[in-house]
Amino acid sequence: MHRRQFIAASGASIAATTGRSAQAALADEAAAAPRDVKMQLGSQRGPTSKEMLQFFKRHGVDHICGIMRKTSGPGYWTVEDLQRLRELSEENGVALDMMALPLLSSSHIDRERRGAIMLADSPQRDRDIENIQIMIANCAKAGVPAFKYNMSLLGVLRTGRTPGRGGSTYSTWRLDEAKADPPLTRAGRVTEDMAWERISYFLEQVIPVCNEYKVRAACHPHDPGVPPTGYQGVTRVLGTVDGLKRFVHIQDSPYHGLNLCLGTTAEMLQDPAREIHDAIRYFGTRKKIFNIHFRNIRGRRDDFQEVWPDNGDMDMVQVIRTLQEVDYPYMVMPDHLPSHRDDPGGRQAFAFCYGYIQGLLQSLSAS
Repeated sequence: MHRRQFIAASGASIAATTGRSAQAALADEAAAAPRDVKMQLGSQRGPTSKEMLQFFKRHGVDHICGIMRKTSGPGYWTVEDLQRLRELSEENGVALDMMALPLLSSSHIDRERRGAIMLADSPQRDRDIENIQIMIANCAKAGVPAFKYNMSLLGVLRTGRTPGRGGSTYSTWRLDEAKADPPLTRAGRVTEDMAWERISYFLEQVIPVCNEYKVRAACHPHDPGVPPTGYQGVTRVLGTVDGLKRFVHIQDSPYHGLNLCLGTTAEMLQDPAREIHDAIRYFGTRKKIFNIHFRNIRGRRDDFQEVWPDNGDMDMVQVIRTLQEVDYPYMVMPDHLPSHRDDPGGRQAFAFCYGYIQGLLQSLSAS
């Protein structure tokens, strides 16, 4: 019996025993059928050199977010910079799917050389935004369809490291052990309203340019979220799922969305294993996810460790299935892995995770 005939017969049988129509049974079957897997294994490790590209390729990575901190232009990538990087990637069998902006990184504002956008420091803020507008246009001209960025003053906050499997150590955040040193950053006190004003100011000038050139802008959440009263004087508005929901609706555009770090999102939740799926469905069904950082944690909001993908609280098999459910079509990449003294550059850790993600993706194709 052919598959279609079998399904029809099964639908009729279900209808007979449950009173539901054969059409309804067939609709359920179609909804449960596996879709084509559009996700790809990716990476964002730099520098984007021939040696690193060959490392990616050896481990099954065919798509990357490029890293290029030095620029030929006065503060921005030129078309020629991007074309050279794209050609180098393609010569090594790797597609350049995204770029990481050379400003608006995840560094702490007290260490950030170009912090004017998040400091609301005009007129330099407007000059930096103009540089980003130029880079968006240049990405389009060079055939790079997306970029990622952060809108952060505090960078990545952690309180230390804790022991992990095989002698590795896990990066750890425990709010009750954190010491705000100094009590204020050079940004001073940044309230919720001030933070939203700075974010909105940026988006209002950048997303229309993304629309014009059809280049996706993927913003990383705040890592981690902090109490509503703030930390080091800063309120982190992109440190909750509600904050991310507000963020994606500031501009109505198919080119405005998230670099959704699953680890960072889990850090916002009290029950990550259960709640992460609702977050993926909310942003995924609205087509607001442009890149996935595929990492796991053990713990919950205000008290967690960054662990290996297979030994955290989230079931990453189910997570990849939820990404498939929302028809997510872009890169899935490792990030923030445990460290070990025998692996100072982290290549062993990333090689493990490339294989882990690739296996999950292949399992979707086979299901």
